Amino acid sequence: MKYKNFQPISISLSPNVQKDDVFLALKLIFQPWNWKRGSAVKQLESEFKKHLGVKYAFSFNSGRSAFYAILKSLELEDGNNVMIQAFTCNAVPNPILWAKLNPVFIDCGNDFNIDIESLKSKIISLNSKVLVIQHTFGLPVNMDEIMNISKEHNITVIEDCAHALGADHNNQKLGTFGKAGFFSFSRDKVISSIYGGLAVTNDDRLAKKIEQLQKEFGQPRLLWIKQQLLHPILLHYVILPLYSFLDLGKIFLVFSQWAHLLSKAVSWKEKRGLKPDYFPKALPNALAFLALHQFRKLDKFYDHRKKLAKFYYKELQNTSFELPNMQENQSFLRFAVKHKNAHEIIYESWHRENILLGDWYTTPIAPGDTKLEDMKYKMGECQNAEKLSKETLNLPTHINITMEDGKRIVDFLKKFL
Repeated sequence: MKYKNFQPISISLSPNVQKDDVFLALKLIFQPWNWKRGSAVKQLESEFKKHLGVKYAFSFNSGRSAFYAILKSLELEDGNNVMIQAFTCNAVPNPILWAKLNPVFIDCGNDFNIDIESLKSKIISLNSKVLVIQHTFGLPVNMDEIMNISKEHNITVIEDCAHALGADHNNQKLGTFGKAGFFSFSRDKVISSIYGGLAVTNDDRLAKKIEQLQKEFGQPRLLWIKQQLLHPILLHYVILPLYSFLDLGKIFLVFSQWAHLLSKAVSWKEKRGLKPDYFPKALPNALAFLALHQFRKLDKFYDHRKKLAKFYYKELQNTSFELPNMQENQSFLRFAVKHKNAHEIIYESWHRENILLGDWYTTPIAPGDTKLEDMKYKMGECQNAEKLSKETLNLPTHINITMEDGKRIVDFLKKFL
């Protein structure tokens, strides 16, 4: 029996979308002349440069397009190794494969980030040119130690900040330590334009190449842009209100994707290491408007996420849940906890209480139906990442989760003592 409230507590259905975002999308739907070209792209890039304190920022239609542009700009040889951590999304190994490079996986620690000791033990034998550092759930990696290792072995560091916009390490913004960094504005990130991303660097030579690729990639099709603009509108007015009523919202979502009214977060091609035709592309002006609008609410989002994370941390102490180390400088994208019955809890929260908890990640490379062999991952390769994927669940912290929602979540979790 589902919870009496009609609308579910959701973690991933475009959680940042508020009424003002919906109204902006509605406005843009009727302004097709603003979809591809306009001032919003340059404005977004300019405000990002100022926020991060970097020389260059280039927007793309996804974080994976931004990452792909960085890799291509490094002019690596085909087959070169690129080190990434397991316990990640296929959006990380895929651009490596598309660039004809070879992803090699390093295990992660119990903090969900790359295990530095495992990295040290493998770094010489892997003969890698590039190391990608992922700040999982917005928890900062010790970048001082990473940069010392990279200098010692002459390795280029790229920061994956898809979860980490607004976070820092020792008062330096994440994304500014390595040679380049990339951010994501997809539907469940710190800010969202449904699809979108950005590459940043302080390297003049690399910046020139990324800028050239941004021009060469060109704009996505009008139909694709329309799909993204429709997403917050249909979600707000149709999908979420009907989600709990005989699963009609979910049925409508699936139908909308099948009918190409909306796009999927991850295509079937990406789950097999293939590249959809809408990647890589530059960020269209319409989505830059959405991203810019949310970017200007970053402090508000951060304060709300932090407040909820502290509430979870306080309420779940002395329970059967293993809690993360709280850091003041993280982005609090989600509040990740561990429990031996994580998958059962996720299932029951939805079917009994109408609460959709997060299942990043149920396998070492998400989504769960990703073909691991196509990502060049072998089971048993990163044992701690595989263990974490069985016992991790994450709690929502986004702007649409009220403290009353947080209490509902905590009350449900406390049943699993």
